[in-house]
Parts: sequence; structure tokens; C-alpha cells
Amino acid sequence: MKRQEFIRELEKSGCYLKRRGKRHDIYVNPKNGKKVPVPRHTEIKNTLCEVIRKQLELK
Repeated sequence: MKRQEFIRELEKSGCYLKRRGKRHDIYVNPKNGKKVPVPRHTEIKNTLCEVIRKQLELK
């Protein structure tokens, strides 16, 4: 999945960028306070996208 497409999906779900790291960005789900790093690769594997969704407790 393209990174920009995945970021749009996260933001549409209500998550926001907390801070930028060197190799990852930290996104937060304000509904439950969960934080997760999102890599800065142009392509993110679908399995990793599923893990990130699960960690943020999204659908």
C-alpha cells in the first residue's frame, strides 16, 4: 500500500501526527491514546498496515 494512501486512511479515522522521528512518524489515536510508529517508506506492506491498525484499535 502506498504510504500516503495509508496516512490518509489513518487521518480519516481520527488519528493525528504527534511527531516526526528520523525514520518513523508517530501517529496517535486520540480516542484511546494509543501511539504507533509508521515507517517513512514509499510502500508499506499490507501485513504491517494491518498490525498498525490493530495497535491503534481501528477497524
